[in-house]
Amino acid sequence: MLVWERPEPPDRPVPAPLSRERIVRAAIRLADADGLEAVSLRKVAAALDVGPMRLYGYIATKDELLDLMVDAVHAEIRPTGDGWREVLRSLAETTRQAVHQHEWLADLIGGRPRLGPHSMARGEAVLASMGGVDVDLVMPVVEAVDAYVIGAVRREIAERRAERASGMGKRQWQETLGPYLERTFATGRFPALATVVRDAAHLDADQTFRIGLDFLLDGIDARISG
Repeated sequence: MLVWERPEPPDRPVPAPLSRERIVRAAIRLADADGLEAVSLRKVAAALDVGPMRLYGYIATKDELLDLMVDAVHAEIRPTGDGWREVLRSLAETTRQAVHQHEWLADLIGGRPRLGPHSMARGEAVLASMGGVDVDLVMPVVEAVDAYVIGAVRREIAERRAERASGMGKRQWQETLGPYLERTFATGRFPALATVVRDAAHLDADQTFRIGLDFLLDGIDARISG
């Protein structure tokens, strides 16, 4: 029986009462602070001041715990709006916000569909907004937006992690590499790249994300309206 359907153990009069919700919230706090490597049933039990064996009545494996953590964060992803375009934009933006709030989520989103109650509620809200779209196009449209968001936020989180590891912010990194790029461009081997680097607008992450999302939504609109 999946963890979503399996009942919790009955309450017991103990000094530290437990529930799946308390366990998951503790695990999320650990992951938010120190990443997924900080999450194990033993470490969560220590954070709750209980013995590790007590957790096994609620959660059988670490994979179940990770599934529950992802589903709990999906409660923060609440797409809203009038019509499919507004809802898909809201889906993209709230998903991005959740990943930036919970950096570890970048390592877990994607893959097989999540079947927890919050994940399914998110999916229901999105699909319900697409009542006027050909049913055969609904899932490819949603999956295209999901793929864009997942790729964008993973790149953003990878850059954030690289900044922490190197101790250099984006501007400092660019200034460090600037002389090398100028020497390379001076060879004349990369004229298109040199033009873009020197002359194009340098957008921040928010602008880049929103412009890319507009491109995607415009393409979807043209396809389903054609």
